[in-house]
Amino acid sequence: MTGVPASAAGGSGAKPVRGGKLGTAAVNQASLWNIANILTMVRLLLVPGFVLLLFHDGGYDPVWRAFAWAAFAVAMITDLFDGHLARAYNLVTDFGKIADPIADKAIMGAGLVSLSVLGDLPWWITGVILARELGITLMRFWVIRHAVIPASRGGKLKTLAQGTAAGMYVLVLTGPLATLRFWVMMVAVVLTVVTGLDYVRQAVVLRRRGIAAERTAAAERTAEALRVTAGTAADAGPAAEAVAGAKDLRAAAEARDAAEAER
Repeated sequence: MTGVPASAAGGSGAKPVRGGKLGTAAVNQASLWNIANILTMVRLLLVPGFVLLLFHDGGYDPVWRAFAWAAFAVAMITDLFDGHLARAYNLVTDFGKIADPIADKAIMGAGLVSLSVLGDLPWWITGVILARELGITLMRFWVIRHAVIPASRGGKLKTLAQGTAAGMYVLVLTGPLATLRFWVMMVAVVLTVVTGLDYVRQAVVLRRRGIAAERTAAAERTAEALRVTAGTAADAGPAAEAVAGAKDLRAAAEARDAAEAER
């Protein structure tokens, strides 16, 4: 998902009641059981169902493969709707932030691995795509302390190409359509590699900027601490002189009193 609605900061977009205070829903994060999260959970549940349908009767029955394609298509469509609904209606939750990318990669990974097991898709294609997805996920965690890598148009186009190509491979196609799906998959592979390299570039740049910003902030804090210390020392000078003068006066008075007592 892209964008951070108000709910990501804890609000749900609810309006206050006249004459009263904001309700709990307006202060806390959006409810876990919202339509966006339900669609995400449906997509997760579709993963094992899709695999079972694909491998039914040996994995080569056109009818069951069509059922598997329908499950795959529903899963890919819900990926579009849950993100849109979460952003449009302030339904972003911590569960959704974690579960949505897991569901995306689960359905695509299950499809690619299953197709390679059946011998319909070369393993090198599955390896390239899965390695890219895993690598980018790890890279996001690598730079998350400094910045968040935004989803790009190329990334979205890559996802569309992967879903279209994998869906075509799930169906039993022959002739020109079989040739077409191969080239669609090649486009998906190229977009996968190109966008992956672009993400690496963004990650390196963002991490460098983040480290530079941290160093600048640390230097500013050190300079401010030195200024405060210098100011404190300057203020303490006159006070120390006043205390020393008071001690001298007190010593002189005590000496005078002692002299008078001796007389």
